[in-house]
This record gives sequence, C-alpha cells and structure tokens, in this order.
Amino acid sequence: MRRHLALLGLPLLVLAGCAAPGADPAGPPAAGPSGPSASGLDHRWEAFGQRATEVADAWRPGPAWRSGYVPLDEATVLVGDPGFTDETKQAFLNGWYRDQIDLPAARPADGTIRFPDGTLRVPLVSAAEAYAQLDQGDPPPCDGRPKAPAPRPKGGPTVEPGPDGPVATQVATPCVPLTVTGVKLGSASVRTSRGEATVPAWLFTVEGLRAPVARLAVAPSAVGTAPEGTAPSRPVDDGIVAALDLQAATGNRVDYRVGTGACDGQPTPLVLERDDVVVLGGGVVRSTGPCTMQLVMKPVSVTLKAPLGDRTVLDVASGTPLAVRR
Repeated sequence: MRRHLALLGLPLLVLAGCAAPGADPAGPPAAGPSGPSASGLDHRWEAFGQRATEVADAWRPGPAWRSGYVPLDEATVLVGDPGFTDETKQAFLNGWYRDQIDLPAARPADGTIRFPDGTLRVPLVSAAEAYAQLDQGDPPPCDGRPKAPAPRPKGGPTVEPGPDGPVATQVATPCVPLTVTGVKLGSASVRTSRGEATVPAWLFTVEGLRAPVARLAVAPSAVGTAPEGTAPSRPVDDGIVAALDLQAATGNRVDYRVGTGACDGQPTPLVLERDDVVVLGGGVVRSTGPCTMQLVMKPVSVTLKAPLGDRTVLDVASGTPLAVRR
C-alpha cells in the first residue's frame, strides 16, 4: 500500500516524500530564513511519521463503516450560500431559532441515502422532531444595542455631535434569532464513512437567508457512530499537536484545525497519506517562557496527492476519525 508523507505550509518550504512500506521517507530540506532550523524540522518529521504510520496501521473500523450510515458532518448543514450577516451567522452557529409555522409531527415514510457505492433505506424523523433538534435555545438579552438619541427639549438648543453629544454604543452581543417561515422534505450532501452521500433532510426556509437550513432527517436508530481509533499508548512527542476537526474537504484540499498552546509558534500542517486513510496533525515550536494554560484552535490546510474521496481522516494523537465542524 503506497503512502506519502509531507510537511506543508511553511514559507519558502515545499516538502513531499514518497516511500514504499518499510522505507524511510526522505528528510526535508533546510527551511528558509523565516522557518525553524533544519534539525527541528527533522525531529518533527520523524516523530509525526512514526506515530502516523502506527495510527494508520491500527485503523480497523469494522463492517458497519462500509455498509451502514455513519455521518462525518454535522446534522445541521447549509444548502447553498445563505448570504449571512454578522448577526444571522452568529444565530446559525448558536442554533437560535423561532418558528412562525405549524411543524408537521407525523413521521414520513422511509427515505433513501445515496452513497457512491450504493443506497440504504432508513427511517426518518418528523419536521417537528427535526426542528426540536435544530433549535438550541434563545439568544441572550440585547445589551449594548444602539440607543435612539434623546428627544430635543422644546425650545432648547440642538446638540451637535461632539463632546457634548450623545454617544451611541455598539452591539456587544448579537441577539437576533433566525425566523423559520417554511419547511419541506428534501436532501443534503453530507460526508460519510462511505464518501459524499445524498441524505434526506428537512429544509427550513429562514427569513433573511438566501438558502435553506437543512437538518438531516435520518432517525437516530439508523445513525451509526464513528469508532474510536487506536493510537500508541505512549505520550505524543513534544512539538506534535492533534488535529481537532475538519473545516472543509474539497477535492485534494483539506482544511482543518489543530490545538496548540497559547504561546506556541504558528503550526505547520503534517499529513500522512495512504490509499485508504489520511492522518493529520501539526508541528509547533513550543514557547520557552511563561504562558497561560489554554488550548488554542488554529486553522491549517494541506493539499493531498490525490482527491480525498471516501478515505477516512484520522487524528495523529488519538487515532479518532475527524468530522467536519463548521
């Protein structure tokens, strides 16, 4: 089984290796003036490559991974470009909704999921059940909204903008829910363990958005869960950080986030690519000074040798399959 090991993303540095199983991948060239030292790169290359190979070798998902429905995307997705404003995007991300329609409570007939390798009939939830899953609560109070200027006293002077004029405050926290005005049963494209699939979904028309918000309609009894991966029991080597989730996977490009320390350097994306799996992580230069203890999620991107297709994406630290989180 072929594999490609690459360290990508540093300025003035392009790295790509190819090796047969059991062969040592070629080490990277020295970095440019803005990159870390060559010895630092060699250390991260070897540590990541060894662990990623063990994670890929241990991946044994079981038959359901290729015969059932295991989504690797969130259950609430967008169908098209919604044309978000700052407030509507915040409401979508937080699940703030209100409905102005009667939501059907009857469950429809079974639906069909269409995979690249076949189809699967599954039970569906009602529109009311889907909305209950979609709606995550109400937004917080609208503190900090701009206030209308106070009325000018009768016969009093006009106060122009300046030191003596009223000060309008900026919006501190978006607090507008999305208003649902319609719903129909349709479908949405979702990444699954069997590749990109067309999945039955309730499509909610939302006031102010150009595209509907889709909530996947497959009943929980038919939704499989991703198995936990197998990772080496030893601690992750210092300088190697975990891949936390996928942001997007289109063709050869994979956008994902890694978890770094608050004072770590900019992460370098790391990838091991095989015919059946892709293992992702990151490399960082640790801070030597005092720093706060917190996890920072940072976006990185890689370009694979071949389109991702239905290959499973694993985190190098835990061996866990990564799902798309937008």
